[in-house]
Amino acid sequence: MKNTSDVPKPRTINDYIAMFPESVQLILEELRATIQKAAPEAEETINYAIPTFSLNGNLVHFAAYKNHIGFYPAPSGIAAFQKELSEFELAKGSVKFPIEKALPLQLVSEIVAFRRQENLEKKKKKK
Repeated sequence: MKNTSDVPKPRTINDYIAMFPESVQLILEELRATIQKAAPEAEETINYAIPTFSLNGNLVHFAAYKNHIGFYPAPSGIAAFQKELSEFELAKGSVKFPIEKALPLQLVSEIVAFRRQENLEKKKKKK
């Protein structure tokens, strides 16, 4: 088994994306741009060793795997778009987009916009 402690942990989203083959990098950059457009004020960071966008807390995360792209919009993001996401494999706070299919970028944009509004409302309630 490969010793993963020898693999440097990414410090930025650019570092993370650079770890993958070019074909996967293109998918990740497309996903990143979609998220940035839907939540332009969100801050890019790495949490849990994967790309994360933060806006008054975690907004969404994403990650690349051998056969899919993981998208993590929190349980509320999955619940609000349950019907639209029904063709994909879901868990409580995540969805798996098959790597061989085009990403549903419009749907991702809508989910990010939903999560953005949710996090902005959360901030208002704290004040």
